[in-house]
Amino acid sequence: MIDELKERLLAVPELAGWPQARALVARLEEVRPMSSLEYPLLAAEAVGGERRQAYPAAAAVFCLQTAIHLVDDMLDLEADGLYRQLGEGRTANLALALQAAGLRLIDDAGLSAGRRAAVLQRLAAMSLATAYGQDRDLEPAAAEAGYWQVVGAKTPPLFAAALFSGAVMGGAPLPTARRVEALGQEIGMIIQINDDLHDAMEVPAKPDWRRPGNNLPILYAATAEHDERRRFLDLLPRVGDRAALEQAQEILVTSGAMSYCCYHVIEHYRRARRRIDALSLPRAGRLRRLLAHHVEPLRALLRRVGVEQPDALLDPP
Repeated sequence: MIDELKERLLAVPELAGWPQARALVARLEEVRPMSSLEYPLLAAEAVGGERRQAYPAAAAVFCLQTAIHLVDDMLDLEADGLYRQLGEGRTANLALALQAAGLRLIDDAGLSAGRRAAVLQRLAAMSLATAYGQDRDLEPAAAEAGYWQVVGAKTPPLFAAALFSGAVMGGAPLPTARRVEALGQEIGMIIQINDDLHDAMEVPAKPDWRRPGNNLPILYAATAEHDERRRFLDLLPRVGDRAALEQAQEILVTSGAMSYCCYHVIEHYRRARRRIDALSLPRAGRLRRLLAHHVEPLRALLRRVGVEQPDALLDPP
């Protein structure tokens, strides 16, 4: 798959002639199993098609997600962001080029006019929603409702559009593809909450600690009524110090913030399982495997705290 995707990406003349773009394409070798590139392939198989039919969608997802990450690293001031090497202007140009290249890959995929238009529309809508969500994310949410609004705009659209594109290329009727797309909304929320949990417990402190309203466990500990809230708020400005960070992370556990995040992951997982079961797809197991992959961090966490049968909590009632 990787060689095929590289070939498709470098068939875009502008990418092939751009050293920094070629270097990004080379990173396909580092893609992990069940990454977003596989979403279109799994969706195509799930609806009864073949993986190869969705290769153009996988290449487009690579372009669009890489563009998102390039911009997101600049917004989050990531220490290892590519913009540190290339400068912000060149990185912004590269992100714009990748976004356009992703749409061109779909335009050249040989789809019928109606199917091509549907996929292009979803990918364009995803790019717009994500940009809006990233901009909203620059301002910390004052309350949990604001957090969910930002996250809903910023994270799920990519995964939903990837599944929709793969389902369409796999031959699904558009109404079925839209129902597969809805599964991506649930998976996107699981991924976001998992990322929040990971970032909150990282050492040294991640940028999320500077914007407590943008990370669910940190936001919960800062706003929910619990005995250690005042102490947590006192620690927040000092998490650059290792000891203060460790104390704040301990409060994430004792305040119920971690449990609250686990509850939301379980709820999104259960809704996703119900969506898959209701679809009655020829190879629905492909999507169940994708979903199971993204709740494995929660399963591992539940086992560590002594839950002997975590699937009993996860399976829909």
